[in-house]
Amino acid sequence: MHIHKLKVKPKKTAYVQPCALELTAMLGCWASSGDLVNANQCREAALRLHECMAKPQAKGKPRVSSINYHLSRLK
Repeated sequence: MHIHKLKVKPKKTAYVQPCALELTAMLGCWASSGDLVNANQCREAALRLHECMAKPQAKGKPRVSSINYHLSRLK
């Protein structure tokens, strides 16, 4: 048996959600501090998430918010 053509599917690159690192940092800060109401300790993480969400996408398109509505209101 001879194989004349062999096709290999290329590996798909993993899609990284924009602002995922900032969201994870903020949620981790909330979990470690245990205080969601008066989150003074997590203010820096919330500001970084808000700044990331305000940036346009790589191709100049306006960013469509895929993160929870309430997270966009943190500022």
